[in-house]
Amino acid sequence: MARYELIMPKMGESITEATILRWNKKVGDSIKADDAVLEIATDKVDSEVPSPVSGVLKEILFQENDVVAVGKAVAIIETEAAGGSTVTSASSTPAATVTAPVKTAAVQQPVAAVVNNGNRFYSPLVLNIAKQEGVSMSELEAMPGTGAEGRVTKKDILNYVENKKNGVVVEMPAVGSQQETIAVKVEETQVVAAKSYSGNVEIVEMDRMRKLIATNMVNSKHVSAHVTSFVEADVTNLVLWRNKIKDKFKKMYGENFTFTPIFIEAVAKALRDFPMINSSIDGNNIVIKKDLNVGMAAALPSGNLIVPVIKNADMLNLVGLAKKVNELADRARANKLKPEEIEGGTFTLSNVGTFGNVMGTPIILQPQVAILAVGAIRKKPVVIETPEGDTIGIRHMMFLSHSYDHRIVDGALGGSFVKRVADYLEKFDINREL
Repeated sequence: MARYELIMPKMGESITEATILRWNKKVGDSIKADDAVLEIATDKVDSEVPSPVSGVLKEILFQENDVVAVGKAVAIIETEAAGGSTVTSASSTPAATVTAPVKTAAVQQPVAAVVNNGNRFYSPLVLNIAKQEGVSMSELEAMPGTGAEGRVTKKDILNYVENKKNGVVVEMPAVGSQQETIAVKVEETQVVAAKSYSGNVEIVEMDRMRKLIATNMVNSKHVSAHVTSFVEADVTNLVLWRNKIKDKFKKMYGENFTFTPIFIEAVAKALRDFPMINSSIDGNNIVIKKDLNVGMAAALPSGNLIVPVIKNADMLNLVGLAKKVNELADRARANKLKPEEIEGGTFTLSNVGTFGNVMGTPIILQPQVAILAVGAIRKKPVVIETPEGDTIGIRHMMFLSHSYDHRIVDGALGGSFVKRVADYLEKFDINREL
């Protein structure tokens, strides 16, 4: 008999830990190679972790809801191979490098909020406990952490909550200072009575993904000073051009040609013109990204949202963008996106027009500083200026809504960017070759 360590797999470059959601096997169960032993969640996606070997599950090293670092053993599997009590590390065996089949979670931006110096992260478990115990984000920001790089661990927040309940004075570093400390007098915890609901209602508990989305949205509003600028664009030329080439594209490539690749092309051009929009904030520093990685918000059958990312969007022609958009959208709907396909975005496009909405005010995906929503294209009577004078015609019109972080993007820049996107769309060449 040999003992085999099943390790926590790496689910992407920026992923350093994962939360155990569920054990599909219990101690004593027989396991076949490729059986899903447990389900895990990162701040990017949910995944199943399969066993590379067959054997019997002898030991479970972590429990559900535990946060485990990438590379640590989570279970011991006893195999039929010779070797006595020797522990076979998964990291030393080629078969142990496992890319688990991914069940896509409907969240693109990290659950971990960026606070203080922009480098502090919170695990989903810590955020969950904070929410349940009524610990505010400002308290989390000031809370000392004993984890790697000063992270707040499960033990840290549970100790804080216990002290808070007991009315203990808690010493915490002041936000923005490594040396000063402030004394926080904790008031007695008030017991909140269970809410009662009148009338004919149905209570539905949020699933895990919806809770994460809710946390992300609140965190984004907490971190960024949101401002939204609007522009209306005449997109008649691009509508007529698409109508002209869509059948040809379908025949050539066997795929549909949507408006999304045209929008992404215009966004990529405008980002080159206004590089400050393609940035993030790290403390008092502005990090301007040289790669243009455009995320596209996609609705899932479950009703949740996911944001796959088109890397180096400015390097692709319109056909390449169309094929990439279709590929990522299909993979998203089938829950087959890989972790690297939903990370690294530098700017996001959301097509609210898909749902018949005229415009929207999207929330920024952290740590990005801007997001663009495009509304439904509608025929409207519009004043058209000609050399012979003004006239009224029926045109295809669309609103663009640009939400940006007012900490570093002022109205002039944010407004100029969305106007530039509109200009590129309005000037689309109706005689352009596919």
